[in-house]
Amino acid sequence: MTGTSLATTARTLSHNPADPRETVADVPSTGTWATVEAVDRARDAQRAWYAAGAAARSAALTAAARAVEEAGAELAELAVREVGKPAAEAHAEVARTVAILRYYAQLPYDATGSVHEPAAGSGLLLTRRRPRGVAGLVTPWNFPFAIPVWKAAPALAAGNTVVLKPAPEATACALRLAELLQQALPERVFTVVPGAAPEGNALVTAVDAVSFTGSTVTGGAVVRAANARGIPVQAETGGLNAALVLPDADPARAAAHIAAAIAGYAGQKCTATSRVIAVGSALGPLRDALAEALRAVVPADPATPGTVCGPVISAAAREKVLDATRGLPVLAGGRAGEGPGWYVEPTLVEQAPPGHELLREEVFGPVAVLLHAPDLDRAVRAANAVPYGLVTSVHTGDLDAALHGLDGLDTGMIRINAPSTGVDFHLPFGGTKASSHGPREQGRTALDFYTSTRTYSLHRAADSAT
Repeated sequence: MTGTSLATTARTLSHNPADPRETVADVPSTGTWATVEAVDRARDAQRAWYAAGAAARSAALTAAARAVEEAGAELAELAVREVGKPAAEAHAEVARTVAILRYYAQLPYDATGSVHEPAAGSGLLLTRRRPRGVAGLVTPWNFPFAIPVWKAAPALAAGNTVVLKPAPEATACALRLAELLQQALPERVFTVVPGAAPEGNALVTAVDAVSFTGSTVTGGAVVRAANARGIPVQAETGGLNAALVLPDADPARAAAHIAAAIAGYAGQKCTATSRVIAVGSALGPLRDALAEALRAVVPADPATPGTVCGPVISAAAREKVLDATRGLPVLAGGRAGEGPGWYVEPTLVEQAPPGHELLREEVFGPVAVLLHAPDLDRAVRAANAVPYGLVTSVHTGDLDAALHGLDGLDTGMIRINAPSTGVDFHLPFGGTKASSHGPREQGRTALDFYTSTRTYSLHRAADSAT
């Protein structure tokens, strides 16, 4: 949906972060009333969508996957232009989006409940999951296809309809995704409402469940608004992720993994590494290897093959990265990149004092701070000493040490000898503390959020009458 309400003349724009002179999207904002109307129409369509049955929903999601796959090259190019995603990552995201749709295309056939014996007497006890109605999705710009689909696909598989409010920076990607999905889905089953905060607020006031990914501040407001209405809500609000490197780890290999998690897509992933904690004697070798690895990553045009670190999403984002590192010893990077785009060098700093921004908040750029802990116990305490708890990577060849770290780390995901970035879409995704609110996303777990469980007691009519 791209229409506006009578009360709005606002427009939603996005620009190419590699060349901000290019406007990628310029469309009317939906407006608050039209957003509510879109939800009403989606609610009318939901009854028929659910009643169509498992086979129809499965076939539609399979067809949606085919449509996205056939448009894969076009979608990847659009992600490069609109959100500055390096070409290799953009193609990988589109492939992942197709895989997500195919995975959830099988789940309409899953059991939707169970049968139990009553505590006493004859009859049956049944549990059955039912769709909630209209799922409202508020999504960020950094994964403009995968995140909307990993939210929408389980909602649709369970029999809900979906209204998506994408980040303004990813408007063109969302509208093109909608065109492809709408080829496979019945009318009004999947709707996009372009806009900003007014549309997001209106969506939360009207839907039956809301799933959000974005900033901590906005996520908190979404959670409060949903709780006030008594509707289910999940919110993923990022991380301040640590990489722990133990003395036995190969410094070059650990540095390669960590540099990829710092600089890949200019650090614009909620799973990016932003704190590196060297344990004991690992500090010296790791400092040299990681600084060298990051200096080798040159910010470049995301459309150029081989680019790892493209631009950040906006001029303000670039200034935030540069401001966060001022006054700290810089081991690598620390400067704006060349060219018309919003480039910044992958940056490693050290000696950040307690309470520094880099130790409190997610900067969301290619920057990390190097820290030291004398032993693993204190490294785990340092990793946990932030408001977030999304993912931690641990680099070691010692299985006992890795398992010890697993026991103490307060994050939803722990990756051993791998970058902190990377998510398996068929497994639960989410964190602890300020990183996540509500049930986990992805995998079969996602169906629990998009459905409600009902309990039925079945008795013979003759028994009920006596």
